[in-house]
Amino acid sequence: MNTLAVELHPQAQSIKCTDASLIVELVDGRTISAPLIWFPRLAQAKKEQLENWVLLGDGEGVHWPDEDEDLSINGLLVGTH
Repeated sequence: MNTLAVELHPQAQSIKCTDASLIVELVDGRTISAPLIWFPRLAQAKKEQLENWVLLGDGEGVHWPDEDEDLSINGLLVGTH
């Protein structure tokens, strides 16, 4: 029996941070949410700093220049942030 391997290539389209959560909307319609406390630099950041993010590559990652923090979208999906 042959099986088709599905390649995961999650891509972010927007990022939102609340007081408690990091919320990532993916281009395929999924939404990822993780506790902001998982990311100490982000958890300590001000609202303006959290809103200053840029997507890396084709949306495979996100960068917060004010906090010098990078996260991979795939890492968020598998829980290794």
